[in-house]
Amino acid sequence: MKQLVAEGLPQVSVTTLGRALAHVGARLGTPKPIVLCPWPRARRIERLAEIRRVEERATPYEPVLYVDEVDIHLNPKIGRDWMLPGTQRRLVTPGTNRKFYLAGGLDVLTGKLVTTGLDKKNSDLFIAFLKVVDRRYERARRIHLILDNYKIHSSTRTTAALRAYGDRFVLHFLPPYCPDANRIERVWQDLHANVTRNHRCRTLFALLARARCFVDAYQWKRTANTVSHEIMRAA
Repeated sequence: MKQLVAEGLPQVSVTTLGRALAHVGARLGTPKPIVLCPWPRARRIERLAEIRRVEERATPYEPVLYVDEVDIHLNPKIGRDWMLPGTQRRLVTPGTNRKFYLAGGLDVLTGKLVTTGLDKKNSDLFIAFLKVVDRRYERARRIHLILDNYKIHSSTRTTAALRAYGDRFVLHFLPPYCPDANRIERVWQDLHANVTRNHRCRTLFALLARARCFVDAYQWKRTANTVSHEIMRAA
């Protein structure tokens, strides 16, 4: 109601407003915090279009992977769950949290994931990921990685490691603060929804075993004719 008043619109009853929200299919959800990209809109859209062109040129000899890291915490992520009327589910947490980090790449041709992990989210994690990708795609002439601007992707140690591979790896950086343009972000959302949210694992080992089953079985399916829509949404 306050928003209607702020926008100079006619005031209506709560019942009428409720019917209107139901009519348009509105839902009660949790807002998503974002940081605005500092780039001008035209520059941002052009970079995203370049990224999609790289993706569309992917071949078995020049694979393209969307790359990102994800945190796995022993303390469960809290989310919505089914409960009987008058009850509230309780989650027993371990008290002392433990963390592990996965680095992953989503192959746009096969839809499969390539992952590795360490107990620290630093340059070592990304360098270990490069080694795994190098072995996985030993027959590839060149490997294209689409990734964000996180510091471990361009650190001094990472740059030295990439230099040792010659021109085998080509990094394509997304515009800053554009996570929706990175296809693997949705994979991590699914990982949290199916593995870490409201989990009951008592040890990090058990939780990581579930995460491993998830990433090994994951199969991404690209929806046709969505490239332009994704560019505009991420822009």
